[in-house]
Amino acid sequence: MPTQPAIIVSSLDYERLAAWMERLPAQDKTTLAALEAELERAEVVDPENIPAGIITMNSTARVRIEQSGEEKLLTLVYPNQADGTAGHVSILAPIGAALLGLAEGQSIDWPTLAGQTRLTVLEVIYQPEAAGELHR
Repeated sequence: MPTQPAIIVSSLDYERLAAWMERLPAQDKTTLAALEAELERAEVVDPENIPAGIITMNSTARVRIEQSGEEKLLTLVYPNQADGTAGHVSILAPIGAALLGLAEGQSIDWPTLAGQTRLTVLEVIYQPEAAGELHR
């Protein structure tokens, strides 16, 4: 896999995701390998120190799928919040795990069921830390 961009994750997101992953049944843990790898390589910072242009949990971002040129507006959510609402993407979905911690302008190559895809973050429209909100 090509070199991945540096990512920044809030300590709150890191702690919540780590605790959530520990509670999963053993048979489900294999699906988390990519997310765990992303968390391991992330720079973890206090939520108040997250720059506004970084995708955190509950952020909404405009991204482009480079192969098709298609742009999407996506909100990164916890699995229990991925209720089928248009644009809500679970952190456990391949695109969700890929987006966590990316900054505006960064791209990442990520494996999907259809093969390798390249995503580019065009704009972070909403981020709870920048809005002064706490994660729910």
